[in-house]
Amino acid sequence: MIIDIDIKGREYDIVLERGCIRRAGELLSAGRKCLIVTDDGVPEEYVNAAASGCGSPYIARVPQGEGSKSMAELERLLMLMLDSGFTRSDCVIAVGGGVVGDLAGFAAATYMRGIDFYNIPTTLLSQADSSIGGKTAVDLGGAKNIAGAFWQPSRVLIDPDTLKTLPEDQLRSGLAEIIKAGLIADAELFEYIERAAIDEKVSAAILNKLDIERVLEAALRVKKAVVEEDEREAGPRRMLNFGHTIGHGIESVTGMLHGEAVALGMIPMCSPGLRERLMRVLSGTGLPVSLEADSDAVYQAMLKDKKMKDGKIAAVYVDEPGAAYIRMTTPEDLRERIGIIAK
Repeated sequence: MIIDIDIKGREYDIVLERGCIRRAGELLSAGRKCLIVTDDGVPEEYVNAAASGCGSPYIARVPQGEGSKSMAELERLLMLMLDSGFTRSDCVIAVGGGVVGDLAGFAAATYMRGIDFYNIPTTLLSQADSSIGGKTAVDLGGAKNIAGAFWQPSRVLIDPDTLKTLPEDQLRSGLAEIIKAGLIADAELFEYIERAAIDEKVSAAILNKLDIERVLEAALRVKKAVVEEDEREAGPRRMLNFGHTIGHGIESVTGMLHGEAVALGMIPMCSPGLRERLMRVLSGTGLPVSLEADSDAVYQAMLKDKKMKDGKIAAVYVDEPGAAYIRMTTPEDLRERIGIIAK
């Protein structure tokens, strides 16, 4: 399946197909110097598949985890390209999860003011969300994604077969972003997951309980529609931040996986009736429903986020599945909402 992303001047497509990673050599226009950025948890066969079509592959592995989204790792990648004689005609390929994609994409965006970037996401979270849309960044001073750029990939390869090697917590983390997509713009997607979660816990065997290609396509089409309308987050794209305002604070304080923190961050931003439904879904999929951390520390971390303007935050709310809206909100209101999930 091919999903086209139509952003003026930066059009590209997503290949969503089982086994497509084995065809990376033919699917990517990479017969040149390629910096392949991956992490130390990605299977070697995926990296080798990406390298197979490169004229001269250079492989850079970073440690797993958010800590690799740093200025130090960014500088290391840039210096590797500089020392290896990369030009504007060469490219960067990310093979891994969201951390790898963010870091590699930012390196591609900044080297010689921008070179081609290809993304091969291998986690559920990155396949459903972060691999498309062009947001690239590293963390700085304890604030997530504070230094970055909008840089669209030239192509994205999504192979659901790579999910078979993922641990359960990574699958749950990715499912949270798919639930988010349903809540903000696709009621049918949310209700499909809701039925599965209530019928039987799906966390231990998510790939068997859900049609993973169906939910991936649905989530990708939600994001496609939003980023085509608003590439640089001037308006509607902020809907994709649902759960992230509080979630980023939780993630910074607790070190939870991104999707787990977003799951918690969504709960207070729902209407009371939807909140109860969402909590049942999260419980059924093994995601957290209560905060086991100092709520004031989460609040202080949240204030470091970049969504503040004139003393208020553009927060995303959902009263009914598929119908998100944005409202300028005081930090004090969000502090009270953190209390909803605090033990």
